[in-house]
Amino acid sequence: MKIKDNIHSITSSIPSNVTLVAVSKTKPVSDILEAYEAGQRVFGENKIQEMASKYDEMPKDIEWHMIGHIQRNKVKYMAPFVSLIHAVDSLRLLSEINKQAIKNNRVIDCLLQIKIASEESKFGLSESDAMDLLTSEEYKSFKNIRVVGLMGMATFTDNKKQLQKEFGFLENIFDSLKENNDLNILSMGMSDDYPIAIENGSTMIRVGSSIFGKRAFSIS
Repeated sequence: MKIKDNIHSITSSIPSNVTLVAVSKTKPVSDILEAYEAGQRVFGENKIQEMASKYDEMPKDIEWHMIGHIQRNKVKYMAPFVSLIHAVDSLRLLSEINKQAIKNNRVIDCLLQIKIASEESKFGLSESDAMDLLTSEEYKSFKNIRVVGLMGMATFTDNKKQLQKEFGFLENIFDSLKENNDLNILSMGMSDDYPIAIENGSTMIRVGSSIFGKRAFSIS
């Protein structure tokens, strides 16, 4: 199927309150333009400088989301234009985002990444860490960032019960934190598991291969 058909297939099958983030990392501008021409306006990247390069080339009504792990010294490259930063996992990172947002006279929206997967390689805060961050005086002093929700990455597995458990766990944390912190985005679910994530309250899914196709691997 073409990129356009893939996007229409996904958007026609998900609830209207769920935002589709087309994960365009490693994809050429030509593919992103095809998705754009199909009506897609929200794209996710995991490398800041690659995203900045694409921002320069693409139409300016696109929302660029940073979905990967972030090095603080590179925040400055995306601060002028990024719409949402998904993977915030420390107060130090929030402080740097706030600093760069001030320099660009912007308020930048962020999501706190919660660790829900069993894999040690996954980043994220615990529920108590997130609570401590949101109630800290330092966080309350930041005027140029907004924490607007949570995100999480489930274990890479075909075990639906485990996925249900992990997404359900994050939904419960979201429900417990949102009332006092004005959170409205729950970003969870990717190409292989987004239907289960939506069943568990996801309002934003990050989909790459189901739109642009699997990445090709060379065999040497």
